[in-house]
Amino acid sequence: MILWEALGSVLIGLAVSYAALRWLPTRYGQFRSRPLALATGPGAALFGALLAHSVLGPGHTLATLGVSLGVAVALLSLLLRPSGRARRSATA
Repeated sequence: MILWEALGSVLIGLAVSYAALRWLPTRYGQFRSRPLALATGPGAALFGALLAHSVLGPGHTLATLGVSLGVAVALLSLLLRPSGRARRSATA
C-alpha cells in the first residue's frame, strides 16, 4: 500500500510543478529555475507522503495524498521570486 502512496504522491508532485510552471500568471513572479521547480514538486510530495504515513499510519491513503499535495504546493511557493525590480529601503 505504501508503494501506491509513494507513486501517487510523486505523480501529484509532478502535476503540481508542471501546472505551476505552465499556468501561473506572471504577476505572481517567476520561478528561479525550471528544472529545480520540476524536481522540487515530486520530492516535496514524496516527503509529505512519508511524513503523513508515519504520523497517520496505514489505511489513510487519501489523507496521505492530501498532505503530500499541500507540502508540494508549499515548497513550490518558496521558489517563486517576485516580479519586478526589488525595492531598497531608504536606510540601506
